[in-house]
Amino acid sequence: MTTTTRAAVVESGGAPFTLSEVELADPGPGEALVRMVATGLCHTDLGVASGGLPFPLPGVLGHEGAGIVEAVGPGVTGVEPGDHVVLSFTSCGGCRNCRDGHPAYCATWLPLNLIGGRRADGSSTISRDGTPLGGHFFGQSSFAERALVDERSLVKVDPEVPLASIAPLGCGVQTGVGAVWNVLRPRAGSTLVVLGAGAVGLSAVMAAALTPAARIIAVDRVGERLALAKELGATHTVDAAEADLADALALLTDGQGADGVVETTGSVAVLRQGADALAARGTLVVVGAPPFGTEVALDVNGLLPGKQIVGITLGDSETQTFIPALVQLVKEGRLPLDRLIGTYPFAEIDQAVRDMSAGKTIKPVLTF
Repeated sequence: MTTTTRAAVVESGGAPFTLSEVELADPGPGEALVRMVATGLCHTDLGVASGGLPFPLPGVLGHEGAGIVEAVGPGVTGVEPGDHVVLSFTSCGGCRNCRDGHPAYCATWLPLNLIGGRRADGSSTISRDGTPLGGHFFGQSSFAERALVDERSLVKVDPEVPLASIAPLGCGVQTGVGAVWNVLRPRAGSTLVVLGAGAVGLSAVMAAALTPAARIIAVDRVGERLALAKELGATHTVDAAEADLADALALLTDGQGADGVVETTGSVAVLRQGADALAARGTLVVVGAPPFGTEVALDVNGLLPGKQIVGITLGDSETQTFIPALVQLVKEGRLPLDRLIGTYPFAEIDQAVRDMSAGKTIKPVLTF
């Protein structure tokens, strides 16, 4: 007994998303069948679709899903049919980091979420005409009308909040917010710099605006995004296409440097500029991911005044606590996520990809 559903399949690296009938396995232990209502489109999906990561293709991607539980497998206790859920990353639940409240640093994170394409036991969740496809992406593969989801990917949320308005919380938004709240934790009077004003960077700006940080400086090369950053809480902006970043940041921080920097661009040149702009005892949070194996040169003596460079995955958040808190902030209008979202019918996924790549839409959300 399998479920047939329509999914956006990437046939090979660099190929477009094409709609195709696929079969989902029945929910196994610790899994649920979710009817998708909306799913965000993230740069990670595009990176994998381009063939830039060793994910098995043809496959079904999608990792910012939101929907309604239809059925649950054996042993599932956290959700039941009818529950509204936001889908996030999965994790094993048993390793040291999972037990310590840091599931984004799960010992099995890479194969379970990003590159494995299958369940932990090696079995397939999605097939087409009897042939297994790459699936289980972030424990969900939500570019489909129905998804088979790991219970540890599921977060039960307030059913009064429209799912299309909170779909991006599972990855991009919690990444930017978590960089600020979970790592930088700005104190009164802090100066924060956000490098890149895309979905993750603007989420960091919104998060910083909910802290006692005194200065929030957004940096980008696109004027419209900088204008939006100001509306979302940035106190200053720097257009990197026109100004020298080092000079501009020195001027805005009175020569002291930044207490916290969030690097979202994935550019090693920008990362280096961020490190150089840190104040003594300042912290740079590295969010943007360049291709595997990329290295960056650092001025070692420049780091000695107590500077820290910290990598982060998915905001280092414990999703069951963090995501419902973000949903509440969206509901109250204190996290104005709607300013980032553009919605598209699921069938127009390729248009959404084009608009995102061209910078027309900051966070495309596909609706079913």
